[in-house]
Amino acid sequence: MIDLSTVLANIAKSIVDHPEKVVVTESAEGNEVLMTLSVAEEDMGMIIGKRGKIAKAIRTVMRTISKIDDRRVTVEIK
Repeated sequence: MIDLSTVLANIAKSIVDHPEKVVVTESAEGNEVLMTLSVAEEDMGMIIGKRGKIAKAIRTVMRTISKIDDRRVTVEIK
C-alpha cells in the first residue's frame, strides 16, 4: 500500500521555497481519500502555477498513484 500523504508532501516540498511549512492531512472513507495540502502563503502561487497547471498536474499524479491501491483521491490546496 502506497503512503499517499508522503508522496504528496514530497512533491510539494520539491516545488516550494519553504518546504518546512508543507502540511498534508488525509481523511479516508472507504475507497475515497480526501487530502488537504497546506503551504506557506508566499508559496501558494508556486503550487498552483500559471492557470492552475501545476495544481492540475499534482492532482493527476495523485489520482494515477491512488489507482494502484484501487482508491480514489481528491486533493484540496489551501
